[in-house]
Amino acid sequence: MPDVEALLEGIRTGRRAAISQAITLVESTSPRHREQARELLTRLEPATAVRVGISGVPGVGKSTFIEALGSRLTADGHRVGVLAVDPSSVRTGGSVLGDKTRMARLATDPSAFIRPSPSAGTLGGVARATVQAMMVLEGAGYDVVLVETVGVGQSEVTVAGMVDTFLFLTLARTGDQLQGIKKGILEIADVIAVNKADGDRQQEARAAARDLAGALRLVRGKGEWAPPVVTCSALEDAGVDDVWARVLEHREHLGAEGLERKRAGQQLDFTWALVRDELDQRLRRSPGVKAIRAEVREAVLSGELPATVAADRVLAAYDADPVEGPAASR
Repeated sequence: MPDVEALLEGIRTGRRAAISQAITLVESTSPRHREQARELLTRLEPATAVRVGISGVPGVGKSTFIEALGSRLTADGHRVGVLAVDPSSVRTGGSVLGDKTRMARLATDPSAFIRPSPSAGTLGGVARATVQAMMVLEGAGYDVVLVETVGVGQSEVTVAGMVDTFLFLTLARTGDQLQGIKKGILEIADVIAVNKADGDRQQEARAAARDLAGALRLVRGKGEWAPPVVTCSALEDAGVDDVWARVLEHREHLGAEGLERKRAGQQLDFTWALVRDELDQRLRRSPGVKAIRAEVREAVLSGELPATVAADRVLAAYDADPVEGPAASR
């Protein structure tokens, strides 16, 4: 791994290799690398890129949409970073590579940078790596960062907590247009777009948009931002500009003070996320926990030990470890 000084110079001059290496550094769980990552991040100049989270129902065409939007933005002179958050990588230990291959045009655009989801042991770890990767991209001069959620579960909430605007993509459905959309998603979405509104599906898409707008009125209080519901076709590159205009409207609605408050709150949440992630890493490294892990596992699986007692035993083993300082964690 290059030294921090070399990475900083490479990031400031926009060298893609340095940006990739810096993101690999901030993704690492190695205590030594994490110390270097902290130094790197504190020395990067603060930036205010437009941060947008993008999620959607299965089969909505997220990759096609992101490529269409990203290509439009780079054509307008923006520099666009795309990051993925995938909770499934927590279980599989892998990273998402498919989206980079599906966005072939954007992947070769010199004004765009696409990074697959990090592999991490916890969802908190994935979030930590993604937030810090965003900071690296902003330090390299990317003025728009799109954070894509891959998979289902807590990912939408996680991403909504790290971006300025959360965009939800859905489809026009026959029958119940709200099928498959959780109420929680409607509560965190700032902009909703009904994708694949092309050909003979345009009328159906407009009907779905009306239904969603009605549903949003039920979950949003008076005086709150009313998320606009628009239609688009990423495949035909129709309506994508309108979606982006609504994203900027939401940003304008927040205003400078509102955006500052939102980001400050996110930083506070991120602080505690970092604490929880670090505690999880220390628990994994604990000699005392390692010594009893197999025994506790077998006792729980066989039914000899209740989970509550097992948890107390693991924590007692951790508490009995020597105090872990900076030197001990290396």
